Amino acid sequence: MSIVMFGVLILLIAIGAPIAVALTGAALAALFTTDVSFLVVVQRYFTSMDSFSLMAIPFFMMAGLLMERGGISKRLINLANLLLGNMYGGLAVVLIIVSAFFGALTGSSAATVAAIGGIMIPSMIKQGYDERFTLATSATSGYLGCIIPPSIPMITYGVATGVSIGAMFMAGIIPGILLALGMCCYALYEGKKRNYKAHNGRAPLKEIGIAFREAIWAIFMPVIILGGIYGGIFTPTEASCVALFYGLIVGIFVYKELKISDLPGLIKHAMVNAAMVMFIIAGATAFGYLMARGAIPTKIATAIINLTDNRMVFLLIVNVVLLIMGTFMETNAAIMITAPIFLPIVQALGIDLVHFGMVMIINLAIGQITPPLGVNLFVAAGIHGGAIEKVVNKHLLWYLIISILILLLITYIPGISLMLPGFLK
Repeated sequence: MSIVMFGVLILLIAIGAPIAVALTGAALAALFTTDVSFLVVVQRYFTSMDSFSLMAIPFFMMAGLLMERGGISKRLINLANLLLGNMYGGLAVVLIIVSAFFGALTGSSAATVAAIGGIMIPSMIKQGYDERFTLATSATSGYLGCIIPPSIPMITYGVATGVSIGAMFMAGIIPGILLALGMCCYALYEGKKRNYKAHNGRAPLKEIGIAFREAIWAIFMPVIILGGIYGGIFTPTEASCVALFYGLIVGIFVYKELKISDLPGLIKHAMVNAAMVMFIIAGATAFGYLMARGAIPTKIATAIINLTDNRMVFLLIVNVVLLIMGTFMETNAAIMITAPIFLPIVQALGIDLVHFGMVMIINLAIGQITPPLGVNLFVAAGIHGGAIEKVVNKHLLWYLIISILILLLITYIPGISLMLPGFLK
């Protein structure tokens, strides 16, 4: 059964089938090697999506679109530009910081690249920034949307393993900040080297004050969302609804850039994107069920433990496997497939599940800027109307190196991820 499942999965991915179709096709093919009824797979499809936690996905996606269309991202960029635009590489730093901030509102990396990159990429190129550097910076900073809470992959991991989604959200804050700082360091170095500057001198305090006043509604949003979750006022799923209504009110009544007539199109776009994610999760759940039925996770776990029972070596193996997997598989599907495989090993070795979740999510987030899948690369290239080859360059390589070094730091120092979740206990 395992040969048929993985053989069909690899074949379908190789011929370019959508990952949800590949997972479903592999699960259906495996039915011919077992006595499991087709109806069981259908039931798994339904039960996988019948989850209160997963309801947060469409709401966060809709909230992100409302913030983009409602002018929130534009005001964040304006404030950051006034504060940092006089630095060497200041616009690149603005791009990274605002992407991290916007990621903390939407939970989606592709949405972050589209919303922030759509404004910043043309502006940076107009200011004389190298096109390849700009595109690489936009694509890389976008994956922070998967790491800084709220995060859709964190919701998926919580559903797959039973780990508290609130604890996962809190665990992502420090790693996300470290990754953003690492990117900023390279941006500042490149800015100094190439003499990239948006403007000279500090912006007038009056102008900064006006920009801050306009951006205050956007700044308060993550405070309300995350503060409500960690304060026990509402659950992550309820927080997604709060984010949606907050974005709606601010966009229509405060910034007045969002129109009622825009809502049908935004709802359609958000629901299509959410349906794609849910379809992937459903296919991965059916695939995972048949793997469990064939005791494949147990066999793989036994093989790895026989190979090594050392935590350090195991985590290194996990990093290598997930970095490779992230290059050709969608993040949520990879989590749903690999989490059940690694779960018994992680528990046997005494590794904290929240810490391991962060290692897994960061690895797969890095996969969003690595070919051939690299969804962020295609989004960034599409914004500027250029070829993917313009995004894949030496600057992207340096961002990858920095990301992997920080990933290793997070992997082998659990306290980085577990410091803040410790306050929940």
